[in-house]
Amino acid sequence: MLPELDREKTKEAVEKALENYKLFLLSIPDEKIPKVTANYSFEVPPTFGNGFHSSTEDTAIEKVDKEREREKYINWVRKAVNKLNFKEREMIIKRYLSDEEIYDYEIYNEMGMSERKFYRFKARAFYKLAFALKVEVYSVTDDEFNKQIVRVEL
Repeated sequence: MLPELDREKTKEAVEKALENYKLFLLSIPDEKIPKVTANYSFEVPPTFGNGFHSSTEDTAIEKVDKEREREKYINWVRKAVNKLNFKEREMIIKRYLSDEEIYDYEIYNEMGMSERKFYRFKARAFYKLAFALKVEVYSVTDDEFNKQIVRVEL
């Protein structure tokens, strides 16, 4: 009774999620220790307004919010990948989440699989990961799916 998945768009959604994960990992600072440096300037006098936060405070709050979003995204992808079985997880991590650029043929040779078996295995892992990440894309619209359900119930 499930609607049919658009496999190509689902694959693209999973690859995009994994690519964003890698990019977010690159943007995490090595040290999270804040550095305080005094920066005095005579060109711009301080302004006092009715604003609740200064521009410095607003910038700091925005930065903290973005870091929280980044950490939340990273944890979201990690949890989804950890739901896969060991071999699927190994393949996804080696191919998409490692620092090194590695190609499919290197992975299936290393894992002792034939090329054909590897691509079937990879497609199944992507299918599971799409559902774990909740990024699956269906080829039918919600209205068409609801009509299918009504027909089945009659």
